[in-house]
Amino acid sequence: MKMRKRLRRESTICSCKSPRLENQNSRCSIKGYEVDLWTEVAKFLDGKSLVKLATTCRWFHSVIMHDSVWKFACLRDLQVPAPCHVAFKWIKLYGSLADGSHSYKFRDNEKHIDWMRIGAFFFDSQVALLSETLSLPLKIINKDNVEKALESSGACVLSNIKKGIWIADLQLVRCPVCELDTCEGTMQTLEVRNMDLFLCDGYQNASWDYELIGSYKINKSVDAASGGIFDLKHIKDRAMAGVFNLKSWAGKPSDMQPKAMITFHSVAIRTNLQENQAGLLTKYYTMRAGPEGEVVSIRISQQLA
Repeated sequence: MKMRKRLRRESTICSCKSPRLENQNSRCSIKGYEVDLWTEVAKFLDGKSLVKLATTCRWFHSVIMHDSVWKFACLRDLQVPAPCHVAFKWIKLYGSLADGSHSYKFRDNEKHIDWMRIGAFFFDSQVALLSETLSLPLKIINKDNVEKALESSGACVLSNIKKGIWIADLQLVRCPVCELDTCEGTMQTLEVRNMDLFLCDGYQNASWDYELIGSYKINKSVDAASGGIFDLKHIKDRAMAGVFNLKSWAGKPSDMQPKAMITFHSVAIRTNLQENQAGLLTKYYTMRAGPEGEVVSIRISQQLA
């Protein structure tokens, strides 16, 4: 009984008590120290945990909702360098990346079958290399006419790319989303987009749309459908060699599951195909931020021809 009374007299732990200043006139406060402490703790929490902590009380809300916390969370989860500038608050960017959104969810959802988030990479320059093949040496034709370059070699150099962080997804889509009446199967699409895209008015109101810039057709049996998007400035980086070393990541010929490879400045996909005589049709699409705007999204779509 005595112990029970003694326990009752002890002060209980109060949840979510805001830190108090030791001395209101002092410039150095416990509160200031604990803000730094909890900011550091936040670096180890995922987005869901951060939101839960922010809802516990006003003080935690003010600490956790600071944009620097969400910037760190974004860059940590995406494993990319920080861009010089972003157009939106980091918490909104984090939400658009972590809520399961993809382009077919916004538009053409009825055509969509499945998708996989590959990851993020970084455009350090405004010039991209698009390629249907992942073997060296790459046949790059520097033509002013992108459509002709794609038609002749399956690769092209694309300029006016928006710099910064880009998100890469692999989409599986029902046919026909193409013009081939004979196609009754599915097609895979490597889709990359600038991190800001889903928050832009032009995308949300559908005034920005994808435009076909060219295609490449192989009129013989193919053993795989592959494609890559590279920051041309870094094409000779050592990390790029791993993308072209297909044995290290593309899987055995009997493995039909799609595979993907991502580096700081590139992304590539490859899907082994069953024996066929159909050939392969690859189509390339871009989305611009307005008629003369920067390229903000790229698609490489492939299907048996």
